[in-house]
Amino acid sequence: MQVTTQGAPEVIIKARGKFIARAVDVAEVAAKRFLEGTINIKDIRIDSEEFENKEGKQVRVSTIEITLGKK
Repeated sequence: MQVTTQGAPEVIIKARGKFIARAVDVAEVAAKRFLEGTINIKDIRIDSEEFENKEGKQVRVSTIEITLGKK
């Protein structure tokens, strides 16, 4: 929506943990079906964050950032 209605040159899809698969699906559908020939995947960054959960235990969660940009 940001690319088509607001004219954004780039969109970043961010996700953590179990939602990474959904972010990849969104990026693939946008680039190969919804906006085919208009945008492509420019960059993919992976990382992990460490934080303390409710029980006080240190937990590491994977993260992903997928950058979609106009061709």
